[in-house]
Parts: sequence; structure tokens; C-alpha cells
Amino acid sequence: ADNLSDALKKLKITTTDSTADSLEGCLDCLLQALAQNNTETSEKIQKSGVLQVFASLLMPQSSCTAKVANIIAEVARNEFMRNPCVDAGLIPPLVQLLNCKDQEVLLQTGRALGNICYDSHEGRNAVDRAGGAHIVVDHIRSLCSKTDPASEKLLTVFCGMLMNYSNENDTLQSQLINMGVIPTLVKLLGIHCQNAALTEMCLVAFGNLAELESSKEQFAYTNIAEELVKLFKKQIEHDKKEMIFEVLAPLAENDVIKLQLVEAGLVECLLEIVQKTVDSDKEDDIAELKTASDLMVLLLLGDESMQKLFEGGKGSVFQRVLSWIPSNSHQLQLAGALAIANFARNDGNCIHMVDNGIVQKLMDLLDRHVEDGNVTVQHAALSALRNLAIPVVNKAKMLSAGVAEAVLKFLRSEMPPVQFKLLGTLRMLIDAQAEAAEQLGKNVKLVERLVEWCEAKDHAGVMGESNRLLSALIRHSKSKDVIRTVVQSGGIKHLVTMATSEHVIMQNEALVALALIAALELVTAEKDLENAQLVQILHRLLSDDRSAPEIKYNSMVLICALIGSEPLQKEVQSMAFLEVVSKLRSHENKTVAQQASLTEQRLAVES
Repeated sequence: ADNLSDALKKLKITTTDSTADSLEGCLDCLLQALAQNNTETSEKIQKSGVLQVFASLLMPQSSCTAKVANIIAEVARNEFMRNPCVDAGLIPPLVQLLNCKDQEVLLQTGRALGNICYDSHEGRNAVDRAGGAHIVVDHIRSLCSKTDPASEKLLTVFCGMLMNYSNENDTLQSQLINMGVIPTLVKLLGIHCQNAALTEMCLVAFGNLAELESSKEQFAYTNIAEELVKLFKKQIEHDKKEMIFEVLAPLAENDVIKLQLVEAGLVECLLEIVQKTVDSDKEDDIAELKTASDLMVLLLLGDESMQKLFEGGKGSVFQRVLSWIPSNSHQLQLAGALAIANFARNDGNCIHMVDNGIVQKLMDLLDRHVEDGNVTVQHAALSALRNLAIPVVNKAKMLSAGVAEAVLKFLRSEMPPVQFKLLGTLRMLIDAQAEAAEQLGKNVKLVERLVEWCEAKDHAGVMGESNRLLSALIRHSKSKDVIRTVVQSGGIKHLVTMATSEHVIMQNEALVALALIAALELVTAEKDLENAQLVQILHRLLSDDRSAPEIKYNSMVLICALIGSEPLQKEVQSMAFLEVVSKLRSHENKTVAQQASLTEQRLAVES
């Protein structure tokens, strides 16, 4: 401790009168003390005011420079020392030293700057102002192809410095991307893949940069996919695989890179991991299984990569994914169902899958999750069924396979994501399927649940889908029984509210359903239509210039039907509809104009 105090005192007067030898001795003493107790020594250095002296000692021609930079690197390992280093004016002279040729000086300077930047906003800003990143990127570029140990050590330090400089800072990451650092780092990874420390630094740097959208475009122009897959195949340790996964996941969000990863053979690696880890209960294996299967699903989100792996339904990857669905692992069931939902993104694939028995597999999976089931698995399986039900030719096949009954088992679910997918699946299934729509529309439990969900204010998606299914049951069945069920369950007011939706498609669906109600069961629904103030709403829709032509057309059709009811006709007469309708005779849309003439005649007769 006495030696340290002496050394600090000497250093304070050193700049005025001191020989290089005594200076070296003081610096050695500091380094020794730091090696024994870094935190305590750093506190003493800070209190002594020596940091300001260091700024003047960082001379390119001095023999002590590397040691001074080393001391700064050591003290900056402590969080409380980083701002003082910046305040002492150490950053500009350190950045200047990056221009020198001495490898030891470069190494210690890189360490010092990297440590000062670690989690320090002030440190990064100071390095940015001094232009440090640019010089470091140039160094990496010129050293990139050198494989001698000294160059690789320097590259590792410089990559680490850039990593600390830009970590979680979008502005600085963008700056590095604009400097063209990505192709350089990818090249570096290819050349130095045998060097574990350098590879690790590259991966962490990629992980930092890959989150930015602009980086993905640059990555797509490199052979990053190939390099990462090559590196991945060599890894045995869980931590190393995890590091590569952390880069792959954000990169795989880009469709071009998805395809490159598929072509580089990533899928085979992922399938192999799944096979090795599926029956293990070790924590690392469970984590790897999850990451690998999640990444597999992500690769299938790209249209080209998905189609390449589907291979007309004959692909070995598609077949392997199918085998995940009956698995006992919830994670694999989930990934399998999500993968099917992703494969089911065009009619050709959907038709092929339904013809080859996928529906039964999904229904069996749902059956395993009815009682206290896994919500994410339920949601994924319902998503897949919903997508498969989109092509017209699949609807009847899926209905006769019992999909509607399988889905209805989840009516009791209190989970909004499951409710949302359940509603969407039923709506897809009954599209233009009159018999199924009638059967479901007479199901009192279903209709009552829909009416309940039509009031789910906290879940706009569930509320919207419930309204749409309620309307669809009427529109596709055109059945009096269905209308009576909807009236008795209190559904009319929701259809009237739906006619005021901000979405034209929903407004239209509501108006068509209401027109069918008025045409087929007006007496039954009369009171509810009146209480829901339908006539006033129609007047507003017809008067509003912003209403779409189809909304105006269907509103007039509905008015003509409503005047068959005495109380509703009185409301129509009291609201000067004739005036609004006669204006629409000159509407630019021919169909609207014709309907306006017809409606005007009907209203004139009735009045």
C-alpha cells in the first residue's frame, strides 16, 4: 500500500521532472496493485487525481504508452471509473494512439477504449466524437486476412471494442453498418473460424447488429448463412450453439436470408437437434429443442423457403414436421401445428394436406388438449385448421371429417387467443356451406356464447370475429330457424352495432344479415330492431358522404324490407328518408342510383 501511495505521488509530479526509468517503476507498481485488488486500487487512483496525468503520458513516441493504456484498461473494468476516464480527457489521446504501428500499444489502447465504452453512454459518445470507430473498422479491414496469433489477438480486441461501443445503441449500430462493417465481419468469421475467442466476438457483434432492419439487407448480400451453418455444424457445446442461435433468429426474419439458410442446410441441422433432444429432460436439451423447433417455424414464414421445403407435399422436411404433431412433447406439438399453419398459406398446399389426412392429425392433437390443455397448442392447431379451411374445395371435406364438432369443444375456453381462432375457423368452414351454417346457427349454446363475446370490449379481435360469425350464420344459412335463435339469444342489437363498424367489410356483412332478417322474420325481430335504433343508423349511413357505395346500396335494400313492419315504417316516415334517397338518384355509382330510384318509389307508395 505504501509503495502504491509513493508511486501515485511520484506520478503526480512526474510530468515536470522524471526519468523514463522511474516512470516505468511507478507504472509497474500500479499494474501490480491492480492485479492484486483492482477495485480498491482503482478507487485510490481516482482519488489521487492521477487520471489527468495519464492524458499527457499517452504519447505515441513514449516507451511507457502501452503500460499507461494497460492501466486505463484495467481501471475501466470498474463501472465507477468509466465516466472519470472520460472526464479526465483520456479518450482523444487514446483514439490518436489507434494510428500508431506498435502492436502492444494498439492492443492496450483497444482494450482501454472497449472497457470505457462498456455500458457507458458517456464513453461511447466520447469515442464517437473522437472518430474512434472509423479507425478501428479500418484496422479490422486491413488485419482481416492475417492469421498469425498477434493479429488474431488484436482483431479479437478490436471486435470486442466495437461490440461494447455499439451494444444496444441503434444510432451507433447504424453508424457501423454504414461504414460497411458487416461484410468485413462475415469475411473475418470465414477466415478465423478456428479461433474460438475471435469467432465468439464476431457472433456477439452480429447479434448486436442483426436486430436492425438495415443490417439484414447488408447481411443478405454476404455469405453469412453459409458461414453460420458451417460453424453451427462444428459445435458440440450448448453455449456455443446458443450463441449462433441468437444470431440466426433475428437474421431469419429476413425472407432472402431465410431462403439462404434453407439452401445452406440449416433445416437438416435443426431436425437433427430435435431428434437428439426430444426425449431428454436435461435443461440444456429442452432449451435447444425449443430454439431449434421455433427457428424451423420461422424459416417457414418465408413464401419461397416454405415452398422449397414443402416440395409438393413430398418433401422429407414436411414429412418430419408432420411426425411432430403426435409427439408427446408440447413444444414439438406446438411447432408442428405452427409449421402446418405456415405450409397452409396457399390453396395448392392446403388442398394437398387435406387430401392426405392432416385434418385428422390436428383433430387428434386438439382432443389431447381439451381438458386443461396447453393454450399455445390449442391456438396453433386452430390456426392450422383455419388456414386449411380457406380453399372452397376443403370446406365440405373438413365439415364431414367433423372439424366443426372438434372446434366446438373449445367454446368453454376463457382464453381470448383460443376464442379468436375458434371463431375464425368456424367462419371459414361455413362460408357458402348452407347446411353447416344452419346446423351451427341452431346451436343455442354456440349462439349464446357468440352474443356474450360480442360484448368482449377488452378483446377487439374476439368481439369482431363473434359479430362476423353471427352475421355469417344468417347469411350462409338464409334460415328462419337460425334467425329465431339469434333473436332469442339477444344477437340483433350486435348486428345493428356492427353496421356502424369502421371496417366496410363488417358493415356490409351486418347489413346483408339484417336484410335477410327483415325479409324472412321481420315480425320476430321487429322489437329488437326498433330498440337498437336501426332506422336512425340507416338514415345516418345514407346521409354520410363517406359511406361506401355498397353500404348505401344495402342500407336502401334494408329500408325497403323494414317498411313491411308498421312501427318501423312509422320511424322511416318520421325521418324524411325520401329527401336523402332522392339525392342518391344522381350518385356516380349506377347500382346505387338505380336502387335509389326503386327505394324512392317504394317510400312514395308507402307514404
